[in-house]
Amino acid sequence: MVVIAVTLLIVPLLYPVAPLTGTVPERELADPDSHFADVNGLTVYYKEMGQGEPVIIFLHGFGASEYSWREVMEPLSRSGRVIAYDRPAFGLTNRPMDGNWTGTNPYSVQGNVELLDGLMDELGVEKAIIVGNSAGGEVAVAYAIEHPERVQGLVLADPAVGGGGHGGWLPQWALPVMALPQMRHIAPLLVRTIADEMGNDSIRMVWHDPSRITPEVYEGYRKPLRSDNWDKALYEFTIAGNPVSYSEQLADLKMPVLVVTGDDDRIVPTAESIQLSREIPGSELVVLKDCGHVPQEECPDQFTTSIQAFWERAK
Repeated sequence: MVVIAVTLLIVPLLYPVAPLTGTVPERELADPDSHFADVNGLTVYYKEMGQGEPVIIFLHGFGASEYSWREVMEPLSRSGRVIAYDRPAFGLTNRPMDGNWTGTNPYSVQGNVELLDGLMDELGVEKAIIVGNSAGGEVAVAYAIEHPERVQGLVLADPAVGGGGHGGWLPQWALPVMALPQMRHIAPLLVRTIADEMGNDSIRMVWHDPSRITPEVYEGYRKPLRSDNWDKALYEFTIAGNPVSYSEQLADLKMPVLVVTGDDDRIVPTAESIQLSREIPGSELVVLKDCGHVPQEECPDQFTTSIQAFWERAK
């Protein structure tokens, strides 16, 4: 038993893990219309369009970035100010490593809540309509529960409320094991393998009709994989976990709430979004026909119209 224990503790640390090659600092991948803001010790990458009110802030899902809102930002900016930013571990927001941060773990849900609050302060936004897709929906709900005074309205697009995007699919006992130095050492190999094997298949899975995905869309999703430490950060995001369940607090959401889901969501089943809408008192529900998990990309016109109509009724 002693030999087995020593082997498990030592061998993973001795296994050679080659560093990433061909990666660059996040700023080198930024677009001409990009912005960066220093918030809570992080350099946050974001884009914005329009001015005035309402202010709409977009929260992307797992494996995505502000890029996933590209189709809806311009039309929605015609009647207000829209902001999309990259959450920690994704896109071009910088990626602190090995616990090299102060305060709350930036990859956790609570860290995301604090980052959103700080970003709103930094950008001079007092109140906003918060729009969260997939795992971004989980952060949106958490923020609305903690800071209801700053949320004019809440839009949950195919939301993974319950922890699926922040390690919620892992049993709680596994998280401390995955956080051991031995696991962190070999983690980049695991993450890179999964990214290589799933690759474009993961993108196709979230669309109802993947034949409509262009090469530019694939490239837009994979561009952040050229940034430094993307593999380690993705692992940190996964093991940050989220032990909090918001199901018992949904009744506390007093602001206008809209739940939008595609009728062919294979990631967060459509029935789950419908049930979530029932659990939020007074919420509205829109089911988009022939649409998958990312309605803002696959069905942008329907998605934009749904948000505009919701806000007009909720004003």
